Amino acid sequence: MEFLAGLKRTDYCGNFRAADIGKEITVFGWVQRARNLGGLIFIDLRDRTGILQLAFDENTDKEVFEKAAAARSEYVLAAVGTVRERSAKSDKLPTGDIELFVTELRILSKSETTPFEIVPNCQTAETTRLKYRYLDLRRPDLQSNILFRNKVAKITRDYFYDHGFIEIETPILMKSTPEGARDFLVPSRLHNGEFYALPQSPQLYKQLSMVAGFDRYMQIARCFRDEDLRADRQPEFTQIDLEMSFVDVDDVLELIEGFMKKLFKEALDVDIVTPLPRLKYNDALERYGSDKPDTRFAMELFDLTDTVKNCGFSVFESAAADGGTVRAFTAKNAVHELTRKEIDKLTEHAKGIGAKGLAWVRITDDGVSSSFGKFISEEKMNEIITKSGAEKGDVILIVADRRKTLALTTLGTLRNEVAKKLNIIKDGYNLLWIVEFPFFDWDDETQTWVAMHHPFTAPLDECLPYLESDKGAVRAKAYDLVLNGIELSSGSIRITNPELQSKIFELLGLSDEEAHQKFGYLLDAFRFGPPPHGGMGIGLDRLVMQMLGAESLRDVIAYPKLKDATEAMTECPSPVDSDQLKLLGLSIDK
Repeated sequence: MEFLAGLKRTDYCGNFRAADIGKEITVFGWVQRARNLGGLIFIDLRDRTGILQLAFDENTDKEVFEKAAAARSEYVLAAVGTVRERSAKSDKLPTGDIELFVTELRILSKSETTPFEIVPNCQTAETTRLKYRYLDLRRPDLQSNILFRNKVAKITRDYFYDHGFIEIETPILMKSTPEGARDFLVPSRLHNGEFYALPQSPQLYKQLSMVAGFDRYMQIARCFRDEDLRADRQPEFTQIDLEMSFVDVDDVLELIEGFMKKLFKEALDVDIVTPLPRLKYNDALERYGSDKPDTRFAMELFDLTDTVKNCGFSVFESAAADGGTVRAFTAKNAVHELTRKEIDKLTEHAKGIGAKGLAWVRITDDGVSSSFGKFISEEKMNEIITKSGAEKGDVILIVADRRKTLALTTLGTLRNEVAKKLNIIKDGYNLLWIVEFPFFDWDDETQTWVAMHHPFTAPLDECLPYLESDKGAVRAKAYDLVLNGIELSSGSIRITNPELQSKIFELLGLSDEEAHQKFGYLLDAFRFGPPPHGGMGIGLDRLVMQMLGAESLRDVIAYPKLKDATEAMTECPSPVDSDQLKLLGLSIDK
């Protein structure tokens, strides 16, 4: 193997074009493939920008030709030569009109046969690819994702810098204030028996930065949550975090809309129309059964309660009589896809998320069939069909429950499933705001009211009179940004009035002592002139995933974890030796 001495890269492989014909250049890269045709050798040399064909023929120096013949897949090469026109052009490559006639070749390092081929859309099992993630990351499609993520990060910083934001790093080792997801804990060697926590978000520190007078803070921040994983969740993730002083809801939303407009235009050449639609939480739940609705397709929910309250079918009647609800949506032209067998699957899905069942009506060429038709009159069935706007070829899906929210969210989940089955989800990027979230959320398990967001979220001014008398009517100055049915971000205007904050803690069952134990440093800071402020955090990983149409966060994170929160490449988490544990004052109880 040879060295680089005397060589300097002219440019990356994928950047050369016909305009460079005749130039002498130097390139570095990996062998994508080599074709030895006897007196003619072609090597596709790959780097992160693309592929350039290297050519060797009867005019090539013998020593250079022998090196080319020895090159194998994933060898690292340095090549010097002259750019010339290709005799057999390729319209599949941006460099397909040219090739490099090589006059000097160096084999910088060799490679064993890789455990999978370094190609786009590799079909090798993901666990194998993640074990050799450094090889997986060589694949052009995955490299493209990571480079796109880098572009998003640059546009992000440029936008917020241009709007007067200051990037401030907040601590990774912080005080544990467990709320919602579990903290990752880090034992302290200097203070045995005490622990740091990894931040679930920089929430309290960014609020302290407002008290400190920095006015506009941003950070592309690493965050950690010890929770079960799924396709759009990882234990460590990245957040575009921001906070602003002297603002209200409209100021934050308008700033983020400007960011989204710039980002989509510069990264994807997609025009986002602003201002973005705003949908109140209750309206989103009523229309779509979700606080993160996918609005790329219609199929909205509607209320059948009054129509069926005296219909003769006990399931509907009892739900209506108990103060519950009967809700439905109509799947247009769905009778062929939503067969009885498929509806049975949807019914099991509905039961799996807490519903008692799923009622249905199918309108076919043979007439109307239904899961409850024998219990009601033909006249009442026609009322249901009229209310639903259903026609021949349509299917009506209905959920009844005394718990209104469960009926709505069950249908919201089924709505997404049915849309996928019917293939009616349009291409594009539908961004919208969900605003005016409930301030309190009723916890059935503890039979208490809890904060839907963190306890520093401000209630709407007009809701202050209801804080004690009607908690369910209190709405918050909280907002989420939703993209194609995925929550990208969450934020709020914060409470800075000490009296109001004390009242909120009291209503949440948090004593002064408990509040100070968890948040004392922030509450102390608020004694010294806190400015009105608010902000939000945007999930960078989810944002990139949605922009690229990727199926998993693992496709846009360089070194992700598996579903069981392990990393196949380094085999972490892993045991540590007893001496390390002793130093930390810890022992393992198996």
